Amino acid sequence: MSITVKNITKSFGKQKVLHNISFKLNKGEIVGFLGPKGAGKSTMMKILTTYYQADEGAAYVNSFDVATEKKNVQKSIGYLPEHNPLYLEMNVKEILATIAEVHKTDKSRIAKVVEQTGLTTEVHEKIGQLSKGYRQRVGLAAALLHDPDVLILDEPTTGLDPNQLLEIRKLIREIGKEKTILLSTQITKEVEALCDRVLIISKGILVADKKLSDLCNEDKQIIEVEFDYRVEEAFLNRLPHAQHVKNTAGFLYEITFDTSKDMRPAVFDFAHDNKLKTLQLSRKNKNLERLFSELTS
Repeated sequence: MSITVKNITKSFGKQKVLHNISFKLNKGEIVGFLGPKGAGKSTMMKILTTYYQADEGAAYVNSFDVATEKKNVQKSIGYLPEHNPLYLEMNVKEILATIAEVHKTDKSRIAKVVEQTGLTTEVHEKIGQLSKGYRQRVGLAAALLHDPDVLILDEPTTGLDPNQLLEIRKLIREIGKEKTILLSTQITKEVEALCDRVLIISKGILVADKKLSDLCNEDKQIIEVEFDYRVEEAFLNRLPHAQHVKNTAGFLYEITFDTSKDMRPAVFDFAHDNKLKTLQLSRKNKNLERLFSELTS
């Protein structure tokens, strides 16, 4: 197991933030840690990264106890906090070199993570001059620098525009082929786009642990797609297996298909063939939305 959490409880004063939390993450999984703001997600992540100590229970990363083997845990984890702390006056290479020194990591790793996170052309740019999307890439590069087995990402896509969102999602999926990832979010769409499994937390209690595949409707699917301009709904109804098309906002559409086959490639090809630009494309899981609403309302 990459991460094992057993009966973790944490309070701040009289407020109990986590109540007897238990879960396990297997090597190579991308798991969404889903819950509303204030549910306890960040507190759990800070316990796993050794920033906080639990009041009760135990947690292990790569079999290292987070309470008693902190250095080994820190070596095993790459952490991207919600508010990515970067020195704005430093350039990308300088900040990564500083972090490499902290981890006592060979600086030859810098070139590798710069390429891996798509920062090659920005390596001499100051952090203060970068967009939010590129700052998130720098944060991911910093988290990967010491080549950890586990990545913990706290709200990694917050505040990104649609193009940046697609780029960071793609990057996280690529990294997830080699690493175990625990990804905190308030947004069901992020879990659908990135994760194999979801943990749902509400008011400090773990209320669900489900594989995304178990929540899918086998007979139908909803694809959410955004184009660069408005399209007639009848036009999209020409897609194979299209059952219903709904314009939900602006240039955003929900297309319901009466098939279990993943229709995202067909939607992308249809858009390309008809000279439409696809700004975002994801499979919507109504069952996940309903479950999240029922368990956290």
